[in-house]
Amino acid sequence: MQERIAEADAAFKAGRIEDGIRISEALLNDEPNAPQALYRNFSSLLFRRQFYEKAAHWALQGTKAHPRDVELWNLRGVALRRLGRLEEAREALDAGLAVQPKNEALLQNKGNVLNDLRDGPGAVAIFTRLVKAHPTNAEFQRSLGRGHWRAGDLEKAEMRFRLASKLKPDMIDAWLDLSAVIADARGPENALETLDEAIALTGSPRLMEAKAVAIRRSNQLRRADKYLRELLESQPEAAWIHHQLGAVVSDWDRERANRHLRRAVELKPDDVEYRMALIESLARSRYGDEAQHLDDAYAELKAVRQMAALSNGAHLKVASEVLSRVCDFDGLDEVCDFTETGRLWASQGRHTALLSQLSRVRTAEDRDELVSQHRTWGDGVQERTARYPLKRPAEPRPDNGKIRVGFMSSDLRNHPVAYFALPLFEHYPRERFEIYCYSYYQGTEDVLQKRITDFVDVFRWKQDLSDFDAAQMICDDQLDLLIELGGSTHMNKLNVMAWKPAPLQASWLGYPHSSGLSNIDYLIVDPYLAPSRPELLIEDPLLMPASWIAMGELAFPERPMNLEPPQVAKGHVTFGTANNPYKYSREMLRHWARVTAAVPDSQFMFVRPEGGTATFRDHIAEIFEAEGVARERLRFEAIRGAHMPFYNEMDISLDTFPQTGGTTTCESLWMGVPVVSLVGPALFERLSYSILSNAGLADLCVGDLDAYLETAVKLATDVDRLRMLRRELRPRLKASRLGQTKAFAEDFYRMIDAAVTARRAQAVEPETAA
Repeated sequence: MQERIAEADAAFKAGRIEDGIRISEALLNDEPNAPQALYRNFSSLLFRRQFYEKAAHWALQGTKAHPRDVELWNLRGVALRRLGRLEEAREALDAGLAVQPKNEALLQNKGNVLNDLRDGPGAVAIFTRLVKAHPTNAEFQRSLGRGHWRAGDLEKAEMRFRLASKLKPDMIDAWLDLSAVIADARGPENALETLDEAIALTGSPRLMEAKAVAIRRSNQLRRADKYLRELLESQPEAAWIHHQLGAVVSDWDRERANRHLRRAVELKPDDVEYRMALIESLARSRYGDEAQHLDDAYAELKAVRQMAALSNGAHLKVASEVLSRVCDFDGLDEVCDFTETGRLWASQGRHTALLSQLSRVRTAEDRDELVSQHRTWGDGVQERTARYPLKRPAEPRPDNGKIRVGFMSSDLRNHPVAYFALPLFEHYPRERFEIYCYSYYQGTEDVLQKRITDFVDVFRWKQDLSDFDAAQMICDDQLDLLIELGGSTHMNKLNVMAWKPAPLQASWLGYPHSSGLSNIDYLIVDPYLAPSRPELLIEDPLLMPASWIAMGELAFPERPMNLEPPQVAKGHVTFGTANNPYKYSREMLRHWARVTAAVPDSQFMFVRPEGGTATFRDHIAEIFEAEGVARERLRFEAIRGAHMPFYNEMDISLDTFPQTGGTTTCESLWMGVPVVSLVGPALFERLSYSILSNAGLADLCVGDLDAYLETAVKLATDVDRLRMLRRELRPRLKASRLGQTKAFAEDFYRMIDAAVTARRAQAVEPETAA
């Protein structure tokens, strides 16, 4: 045995690590009752070399021979912690503590595992004991603070972090924890003073980066830009500065953002965080060659997946977005599990990621799971916002007999949300209502934003405002009802609703599902849009009598439209879509392919900017070819923004499912192109059903896939009906509630009046009873 030990030692000393490991493992396999020191030394070496799986294994084998060796139990516990196998780590440490209950190394490591498991009370119990024994140990104080933080006692956490930073002023992690808990308790802007103090003491780049992040999270983006550019002058090769600059300026200068993000990757090519930030920005780049940006993002993602397995929630979100856009469904299935990943996103507060879940719903259980994930997100946000409440006005506003309604969206500009909302600003009854608008848009004012500003009573456009300050601003305005239009899309502030700055709150238009916040009272729907099962909404439905939207003239002008179906001139039917690929799924594309295959010589046209990407085209073609549709029958038009004329070359629009179209369905009908839609139980499965029903085309809404194929094929052969729809659909839309914008606004404000009046009556009932 001694000769083999010496042989292994010689290999390690010579730098032949793999040989040393091989010799040691062979020895221990042959000599399972080897001395404790051999197991300890080998497991410790493996741990130092970051072979955590092997370290955990050989520490366990050692405990089989030496069950009372607490050092081996400790080594196994810390190795398992590094692997993220926290429950197993706790079991190993508990086994050691059963032998030596007062062993401080075991206690400290178990406390750290409990903090990782978010078992705050358990961690507090352990570190309170250690702190009593060692009151000047800064690491124990910090860990006790983390336990209080996990337990929700932010005041005690802050006190412990302050003590740790005083005991050891150069302890960067203590300062970072202190600033983070202050941000958690009182908002990120309140952490800046602490970070400035820490930077003055330590000069740490990590703390400088934390300051930049705190400024950015306070939504003071231009201040963050200035701070980082000043740092860059003296540290031009600091990768973290380029990384943070890219994140800060992406809202208004994507090209500059990409330059900084690329430089960060060049300076630190092994940093997965930096690569994922570049991937996200490239996928969202609209300047220059959009298809090339997407190709680059996909190539970078492949490289990252070769470097490391993706488990971080933020990274999974970015990967999901890129893989969805190029229709790499195999990759998407490998990276994201509907239940596990969705719950991770929800628990981490990643609401924007939940939008991608809609297209992956298959069953009734999936729909319920999706509601649960949104509730998890909402409960987490409301728990955090409750820690720093708003200051409510001491006196009610003077009663002028009017209802004050607020509309909150950063899309009140040249954007589809504004197009649909505009009739409500043009036609509101001024004798009864006051309208306030709130936007946090980071760009410059355009013509439509100016137009809305001129229509309404108050338009508050605040670019550098934290969520809390936005909520306080709205609270100070003393609204009767606040309506959010943006969901969690770019530059919007859904979290503001968690503070409930208005006594009544509603969601409308921007997000096709319950947001998850119980503080939102209503979701505005119509009889067609309302889910077939009440459990699929978290809010109460606020019901419009006919349609929940109207097609304003600005969004739907008198565009040129061919009066003959394209098949008359071309000799074949053209199916098509302009829907975003995040709504696609493998199963949906298969059914589109089956419809196309069922109509001889027909073609399918994708009017999407992703069509310029070879990867997107190849993935689509592969699915269609498997159903008997040759690649030559597919047409890709790589267009963004200028897609409307292509409806003149489309006979029939096939709707996405389970998440259906909204704006695209309206656009298709406006151009005389009928839409075949599959209707499901949830709100996001009924958007087109509402539009088509209000347009008098309910027969094109079906309840199962067989009917979907049958309806599409039958319509494709009915040239007379297609010709009639080309000529009559637009006048029909104008005559319906979809096109009668003034009547739509009357319906909307009548509904709002009733809801607010009922709320006011409820508020005075207790006083009347008394």
